[in-house]
Amino acid sequence: MLRPFFRRIRGGLLLGLLLSGTAQVQAQTSAAKPRNFTRSAHLMGSHFTFTAVSADDSLAWRAIRAGIREAQRIDRLCSYWDSTSQITQVNRAAGLRPVVVDQEVYDLIQRTLKLSVLSGGAFDITFAGGEKIYKFDKKEHAALPAPEVVKASVARIDYRKVLLDPATHSVMLQDKGMRLNLAGILQGYGVRRAQALMKQLGIQGGLINGSGDVSCWGRQADGSLWRIAIGDPAHPQSVSSWLTVSDVAVVTAGNYEQYFTVGGKYYGHIIDPKTGYPATGLRSVTIICPDVELADGLDEVVFVKGPEAGLAFINTLKGVDCTLITNDGRTLTSRGMQANYYTQPSPAAAAPKP
Repeated sequence: MLRPFFRRIRGGLLLGLLLSGTAQVQAQTSAAKPRNFTRSAHLMGSHFTFTAVSADDSLAWRAIRAGIREAQRIDRLCSYWDSTSQITQVNRAAGLRPVVVDQEVYDLIQRTLKLSVLSGGAFDITFAGGEKIYKFDKKEHAALPAPEVVKASVARIDYRKVLLDPATHSVMLQDKGMRLNLAGILQGYGVRRAQALMKQLGIQGGLINGSGDVSCWGRQADGSLWRIAIGDPAHPQSVSSWLTVSDVAVVTAGNYEQYFTVGGKYYGHIIDPKTGYPATGLRSVTIICPDVELADGLDEVVFVKGPEAGLAFINTLKGVDCTLITNDGRTLTSRGMQANYYTQPSPAAAAPKP
């Protein structure tokens, strides 16, 4: 799950919405009929799109504005980059003292640690304490760094040294130099909270796309389900498959916009927090499950585990499916995955061994 200290990379995946021509407000439509209202915003360092279905334009825009404000609030609260955020406060006190945080922040950190345990450490929010030893410049490099350099680069990464006190809802990093960064799950959490707020305000159908973290509910204004496209990493601006869904999250991440090669072998920017080496084998991971926050973390887990182990891991989770695109262009799917493919996925991957 370890990545360099920059925002999550989602570009080029073409995870978009195929809204059947109804994404924009149609002025000629009767006010009594529901319409799709859509607005974009730059949030959490990424491009977000909010769509609300409503017959009341005032309600739709009010709900979208509330969703945007909620994502902004969460970013201020938990951003690694904001000098006033509670995560920054925890990092400054690493190895020194516990920091009392809001219950919301405490609960979010606690959930990430549960995912770390579940994934065997493939997901680790202390990745920010790692050393930057790779240059992902899309060029051929002579060799990987020396093994001792790689090992030292992850010496301060260990989710087991994040100490939580439920009585005071405080958080402490055990060693100096450790750092938390919730980037691997924060966009998903922001989308989930924004969606909950929009639904609370009365929006019965909508979709939020946080730069590849998509969560939808209800139906479009014309009564159809939401259609979500999954891009093909080998062919930018093209679609490899699509889903017709509702009340579900679809999260796609790519590992190919920042990379280097050694001896012709591809190394993407997502790094195994236990070994320090870049995760290999996958170009794109799409997770489908009811919880967009969970899906946001699971795509990192699958990248780190690799095609076979990652697919086997997803097949152990109830209500979670995935479609993977490997470095050599194969499409692999979990047992329950149902999508429309332009090229059929690998038959061997459709029913993997437990």
